[in-house]
Amino acid sequence: MVAIPKALLAAAAAHYVGNSGSASYSSDSGSSGSWSVINGFDWSKGFGQAGGFAGCPIDKFVPQFPAGQSQLVAPTNPRFIGLAFGVQNYTCSSANNFTSTGAVAELIDVSCQVFNPGFATIQNSLFDMWTSIMPQPIQAIIDLLHLLNPPNVLAQHYFITNPVTGQGVSPVWDFTSSSAFQGNKDAFIVAKGKGTIPAPTDPKKDVAWLDVVNVQGKIADEVFRFDTVGGQPPASCKYGQDKDISVKYVSKYIFYGGSLQENHY
Repeated sequence: MVAIPKALLAAAAAHYVGNSGSASYSSDSGSSGSWSVINGFDWSKGFGQAGGFAGCPIDKFVPQFPAGQSQLVAPTNPRFIGLAFGVQNYTCSSANNFTSTGAVAELIDVSCQVFNPGFATIQNSLFDMWTSIMPQPIQAIIDLLHLLNPPNVLAQHYFITNPVTGQGVSPVWDFTSSSAFQGNKDAFIVAKGKGTIPAPTDPKKDVAWLDVVNVQGKIADEVFRFDTVGGQPPASCKYGQDKDISVKYVSKYIFYGGSLQENHY
């Protein structure tokens, strides 16, 4: 069920590992987009259809959150859903534990897969791929995906200085480079926390599930992180000795609300 994300990562891996001969690229002059054929996979076909990954309506989709809790309660009519791969960043504090300094991730549009049986575990397959054969830093992978510009790249996730207080950091989901919102400076959301629960899978290994709400931007009013895999740091560290670390993770992000309309060419 994760053939397209795996193809993306495999192409990026082949490029950045230095084996450029193992990944072949060619122009697709017959398509309406600007992407390439990568290792024989035609990125101009299969999207927005039942067999593709991107561009399908998800307004009837309901994410599955654990029962018996009130921290994560999703609204109705979601607009976007992304399968993210990236890293959670940490620094060693004076209390000899790792504290979060943010994250960097790429979101793949998986809207056409949400009603397929394998969608519930799609994150596990991508995590296996991301952690087993991808030694490259996340920013290098993101840079290559932007160069290739396949139509199922949804957004980028990163952190900035808190725009309200000027202290600490705030999460951003940035859609300004996606084809649907390219050039629209308001196609982002800066958010603040609303709710959180430990990952119901393995909270020592998997980062928490979250609900965050809009502070700035017009792409969405609320975002949920769920179905997380990985991302947790070691339980302890030695202040002044251990370096900052980045821990790979995969998760789903679902977006609600927002006032922007997609570009139509």
